[in-house]
Amino acid sequence: MTDFALHPRLAADSLAVTDLALCRVLLMNDSRFPWLVLVPRLAGAREIVDLPRADRLLLAEETDLAARSLRTLCPTDKLNIGAIGNIVEQLHVHIVARQRTDPAWPGVVWGFGSATPYSGAEAETRIAGLKGLLIQP
Repeated sequence: MTDFALHPRLAADSLAVTDLALCRVLLMNDSRFPWLVLVPRLAGAREIVDLPRADRLLLAEETDLAARSLRTLCPTDKLNIGAIGNIVEQLHVHIVARQRTDPAWPGVVWGFGSATPYSGAEAETRIAGLKGLLIQP
C-alpha cells in the first residue's frame, strides 16, 4: 500500500473519512445524497476481479460495513452499490443511500445536477458519525 495514490478526481470530489484495513473511505462532497466511496489502497488496482481472493473478500466485508453504517445514519429506501470506473479507472466502490424523495430518484446520482457541498459543520457531523460506526474497537 506504500505506492497508493488517490486519483485526483476522487480527491477533489470527496472528503476523507477514515482508512479501513484495505480501503480508504471517502464521503462524496454532495449533501444531496448520503454517498460513500471505498478505494482499495492498492497501487494500480482497476477491477475487483483482478484482486487477489483475500482482498476481494476484504473489499466485500468493508463494503458491507460501510453500507450498514450509512444506512444506520441516513434514512434509506434503497442502497445503490457499484464499481463503475468509466471516468476514474482507479478501483473504487460507490455506496449511496437513496430515498424515493431524493432529487435524482429513480435515476442515478452520477452527473445529476450540480453537487451541493457540505458545510463545514455538516461535514464534521457526518464524518464523526461514520467514524463511530466504521472504526471497530
